[in-house]
Amino acid sequence: LLPIWEVGVVASLYGISSWNINPEFFDEELYQQIPTLNTVEKQLKVTINMLHTMGKTVGMDVIPHTDRYSQIVLVNPHFFEWLQRKDLKITNHQANLHETVQTLILDFLEEKGSAIAINYPKNREDFFYDFDENSRLLALFGEKTNYGGRLKRRNELIQYLYNNGFEPVPATMAPPYRGLKVSDETAKVIDQDGRIWRDYEITKPQKMSRVFGPLTRFKLYERLDNNQNWAIDFNEPRPNVWKYISEKYSQIQSAYNFDFMRGDMSHVQMRPDGVPQKMEEYYDVLKHIKNHIQTRIPYFGYFAETFLAPANEMAYGDEIDHLEHSDAETTLGDLQSLPVDTAEFQQRFRSYLDILATRRVSPNFTIMTADKDDPRFDKFYLNGNEARFFMSLFLNNMPSYMGLGFECRDIHIEAAPNEHYTKLYVFQIDEGAKATKGKYIWGKNIELFQRINRIRIYTEQVLPLLQHAKIQWHLFPDSTGFRKTIAWSIQGESTYLFVVHLASKAPAINIKIPSISIENDLTLDFSTLDDVNPNDEILSSHHSCFHIHRLDQGECRVYKIN
Repeated sequence: LLPIWEVGVVASLYGISSWNINPEFFDEELYQQIPTLNTVEKQLKVTINMLHTMGKTVGMDVIPHTDRYSQIVLVNPHFFEWLQRKDLKITNHQANLHETVQTLILDFLEEKGSAIAINYPKNREDFFYDFDENSRLLALFGEKTNYGGRLKRRNELIQYLYNNGFEPVPATMAPPYRGLKVSDETAKVIDQDGRIWRDYEITKPQKMSRVFGPLTRFKLYERLDNNQNWAIDFNEPRPNVWKYISEKYSQIQSAYNFDFMRGDMSHVQMRPDGVPQKMEEYYDVLKHIKNHIQTRIPYFGYFAETFLAPANEMAYGDEIDHLEHSDAETTLGDLQSLPVDTAEFQQRFRSYLDILATRRVSPNFTIMTADKDDPRFDKFYLNGNEARFFMSLFLNNMPSYMGLGFECRDIHIEAAPNEHYTKLYVFQIDEGAKATKGKYIWGKNIELFQRINRIRIYTEQVLPLLQHAKIQWHLFPDSTGFRKTIAWSIQGESTYLFVVHLASKAPAINIKIPSISIENDLTLDFSTLDDVNPNDEILSSHHSCFHIHRLDQGECRVYKIN
């Protein structure tokens, strides 16, 4: 499931504002049908219970950052990194700037009064370290049920900090991660309250360097030299922060019975020297969260969001090394970023098979993600959709991933209105190029849906016969991109040969498939096309090869031993 918590100032699901479940997910129709489901928390719990009764497992997004001015940040400023800015200059980013921010928050509380009638400590250390978090939340923002009141109080506190120039340090992506400056005069946003927010950039950027202005990361380590050079001291973890975030996600898992986690931005590895040889307790926060939950739920799994980029591009060091150190079982990968008929797709696919065979983490055969369900990527889905789906199901030693709406996604020769793309519902934007007006519109590609449904029905008949059986490759993905046909077999209760032609514009003629360890004739059992050359319905091995006369573009077939 996408992030389930209240959202922050830019209304991004990934910029969480609090640990409260997002009230927008409350379903009025469900409440009308079952009046006892009168809270969003009850509805979420029942939904997950129903998914479990259907034999499904349910994952939760785990996010090592929050909205920059989330309630989480404002009641725990000591868990985050801060800076002070005046116009276009960062004037202060000392390591313990959170102490000044704590004092200001108490000044705000003294000036405005407690949001509800509650006695609170007036001393900074007593308030932030001895007064429990729930009581701090009540004093600063009020009751959880008073959503409008909490929002108003938070906005007032943001204004108070803004007037003094204090901001949480924005989250960054990719090396060198550290070292910030304010962007030029034009890079700014003026909010509805007239506040001017500046964009930031990396002082010495590399290829993939990014700054996520609306987000801030938990401060997991101390800083070297009072943060004078933006350097992290990885030898000095801050255990109270690791414990806090691990316990919060453990509580959420327990409350709703999630089975696994998707680690957001799992590729983050900030050590300039790369992945250390020695395993460390405080190596990676997502690993720490997973292991903490596994003390109660041993089967709890970790699905990592990484794209398996080259070393030192998205993370310092090698991503696979990082994922193995982080105890991730599987990772998203990036097959969704290439049309299947390209040489680059086959190269990437083959490299993933090598990782699958030699490492402890499994790349996914990813079909589509919300990040790629965007007008910029329409070209990925102009062809090859049935082949993507077919491979994802019958590569049964490789996990697969498919985002919402793929089976009926319309073909967009030109960009459709924004309401047709799931990516644009991760945010709530009312104006500009990424704005949405109204609900998401499902695709009406009934032809694709019917073809995929044929594959699904056939899969449900065959896959139970192939449980735990191993794949043997006959034609690997061709790293040169010259050959467009791939083939593999699975020997379970029966032996099946799977053949896919990846080209989108031309058929394959006279294909030779090595008949490794298959001595019997093969009979066509399934094709994604209705018409198949009768000469191809029976395959006999000649000179250690099976011979297929013709495969049409995008065609997938299954042969079975007689």
